[in-house]
Amino acid sequence: MIFKLYQGHLPLLVSVPHSGRELPPALASRVVPRALEVEDTDWHVEKLYDFVKDLGASFLVPQFSRYVVDLNRPPEDLPMYAGANNTTICPTTFFNGDPLYLPDQIPGRSEIDERIKNYWQPYHDAITAEMARLSDLHGYAILFDGHSICSEVPWLFEGSLPDLNLGTVNSASCAPSLRDLCVDVLNGQTQFSHVIDGRFKGGYITRHYGRPAQGWHTVQMEMTWSSYLDELRPQQWDPVRAEPARRVLKNLLESLAQWRPD
Repeated sequence: MIFKLYQGHLPLLVSVPHSGRELPPALASRVVPRALEVEDTDWHVEKLYDFVKDLGASFLVPQFSRYVVDLNRPPEDLPMYAGANNTTICPTTFFNGDPLYLPDQIPGRSEIDERIKNYWQPYHDAITAEMARLSDLHGYAILFDGHSICSEVPWLFEGSLPDLNLGTVNSASCAPSLRDLCVDVLNGQTQFSHVIDGRFKGGYITRHYGRPAQGWHTVQMEMTWSSYLDELRPQQWDPVRAEPARRVLKNLLESLAQWRPD
């Protein structure tokens, strides 16, 4: 099993493509020992968003680490953010630029294509099928792509990120009224700083599936780890510390579930 899909009845699918932590044994023997800790995971987002199943939304959760294949990168491996450091569809570096692989173990083109076929494509087939199912039921569908990252990653961006980074690909991935709704929800809370379409405007999933003219609407949320856990010990899940962030996310997703197209 390479992912779990929980099907809901609302016109809302939540995807957490970087929550997986497993490495296949054949790959684990080829990376540097540090990589076995999968430090660049979006830690515990599958727990952060697990309320969506009770809400009635669909929930898509991968099993394997982004070190196997990055589910939020295009198969052509084009950079998502021009002019900035980017990781690739089969990452070869950590988020600080250090090598991920042992010498002479970096995957070649044929291996990359095989990983795309075996891990990347099934996940995206599941997104496509679920969005089509929800769209058939409701006439439209919303895809919410949930991510998290350390608040300071100098190799990827300057300074510190705001707590909540909502991306709509500069308003291209969803209806204006849905974007406005997200802005209203984030403006209505005071505990977390936030920005709309800042450094993280939306990765491949948000860009590829955002087709508002066809009734498919997408948004991405990139949260800082510090919003819901201890950045020095991100592997540790603390439900009490995470609860304020969960309340904001629940309010946001409940609002999205109640939204209707213009």
